[in-house]
Amino acid sequence: MDPFGRRTLRLLIATVLLGGAPLFAAEGPAAYDVRHGSRIGLGELADRLRDTPIVLVGELHGRPPIQRGQLHVLQALHASGKPLAVGLEMFRRDRQEALDRWVAGDLPEREFQAVFRDNWGDSWSAYRPIFLWARERRVPLVGLNVPREITRKVAQSGFASLSEQERGLLEGVTCELDPAYLDYVRRAHGAHGHGGGDFLFFCEAQMVWDAAMAVHALAHLEAHPERSMVILTGIAHARKGAVPRQIAARSRMATAVILPAVPGHLDPATVQPEDGDFLLLDLK
Repeated sequence: MDPFGRRTLRLLIATVLLGGAPLFAAEGPAAYDVRHGSRIGLGELADRLRDTPIVLVGELHGRPPIQRGQLHVLQALHASGKPLAVGLEMFRRDRQEALDRWVAGDLPEREFQAVFRDNWGDSWSAYRPIFLWARERRVPLVGLNVPREITRKVAQSGFASLSEQERGLLEGVTCELDPAYLDYVRRAHGAHGHGGGDFLFFCEAQMVWDAAMAVHALAHLEAHPERSMVILTGIAHARKGAVPRQIAARSRMATAVILPAVPGHLDPATVQPEDGDFLLLDLK
């Protein structure tokens, strides 16, 4: 098929899956298999991912329909019998004790909400169903992030500006930019990243973020090899060029990437295999 014909076909698929008459009635989200160009249910998605040790589920932060979609993925994977841990961009690693107490039922919601606010701001209502589900099912929650002061300093002054003590908080994290990563950040964030400033410093901050989440996720799985991990993180970190690339540089563990459909940005007509493996559709 010629390129124009392929694009036309993809646009028709997008119209059917996202905007036109549905192929079939569905409760909750469905998934779009990027490589095969087909729509599947979350049960089938869970079956396909049963033996995948790390699944990244991207998000736009604080958007309840997307967080509900993430919860549906967690429920489907858990129902398949897959022993899970949930890795969180929303929590710093140094607040792991609070996450453990929450899952154990030893931390009241009001106190945990204050911890969440300190880590991630005022978007508790969007994430609350995920945290309640994890506590009810006793699914471990794992903080993957680093202190915000570190990424802020790297974004402003570069990785080389970190003190020896600050680098000590980044055990196993390296920051070596290459053309492929620079190109990825340009595509994912725009040429100047967030707020302008030095583009290379911004790229270093993003790499520290990506690498730290990869290192912390792998450390948890090495300590608990019976588990798989679902990582909840922003789309730009979840895409294959970000955290999955950092995982692949450190481990042979397989990863899969699930991204939310964002019409006009990430949808069946525009998504590429180098972005992710599946899209979540019908997010409400």
